[in-house]
Amino acid sequence: MKDSYRKSLFVLPVVVLLGALLALAGSQGGATLGGVPVFALAVAAAFIIQWLVFIPSFKAQTEKFYDLTGSLTYITITLLLLLLTPGIDARALLLGAMVLVWAVRLGSFLFRRISKAGKDDRFDEIKPDFVRFLNVWTIQGLWVTFTAAAAWVAMTSDTRVALDGFALVGFLVWAAGFAFEVVADLQKSRFNADPANKGTFISTGLWAKSRHPNYFGEILVWVGVALVAIPALNGWQWVALISPVFVILLLTKVSGVPLLEKKSDKKWGGQADYEAYKKNTPVLVPKF
Repeated sequence: MKDSYRKSLFVLPVVVLLGALLALAGSQGGATLGGVPVFALAVAAAFIIQWLVFIPSFKAQTEKFYDLTGSLTYITITLLLLLLTPGIDARALLLGAMVLVWAVRLGSFLFRRISKAGKDDRFDEIKPDFVRFLNVWTIQGLWVTFTAAAAWVAMTSDTRVALDGFALVGFLVWAAGFAFEVVADLQKSRFNADPANKGTFISTGLWAKSRHPNYFGEILVWVGVALVAIPALNGWQWVALISPVFVILLLTKVSGVPLLEKKSDKKWGGQADYEAYKKNTPVLVPKF
């Protein structure tokens, strides 16, 4: 028990340090405000927003605003960067629009989902523990900054490049991923809303092509953003390309696919139809 508590205490400073290192590298060759790098201010704001919402959430012992806060952080900071960064150009506006559209859609979807469900069982054991609950909010701050890094660094970069092939291809990849994610989420929501499907798993629509089509779409979204951002990056700013790599690793190795696969196996493992679905349907990349 003591070892577990010590590890929890270790998480917060490590996460904040990672955020600080990203802020330092991504700020090189970037715009400043009052002598302070704009990107560094964005990273700091991402963490501060989480901590401010954590306080009432811990007191009320609720996770209801967790996902919504993450989405609002993307929206708030992206808008501020568009307003505060000198010399905003078409590429920065495109990147800002891509992040905003994605965040508004995802935030409203997740908030409706938890409002309907009433709770998120991932937080049941975490909420009563101040340190562990604070850690997940702090980690969300890191998730926001790492995921949005390519867009935010490019938006605040002093390097300005007119829209080009990278912008076109990146936007098309982003649009394809966004459409994939939206359709997959909509199909699953409709499936779960039908009482006739209670206790069964979805294997129709995009879910017949991939066991996690929404995550495939999410990955395409951030690969597209990174492609649009590339021409505006220089020197240490290239660290911002950690964005799509981070998203891929997070969804395929940490909190996305592994957790849902384990949960599904626990529910339907051994059932002939489920085992056939697993055998014939790719985990992530769709089979058309």
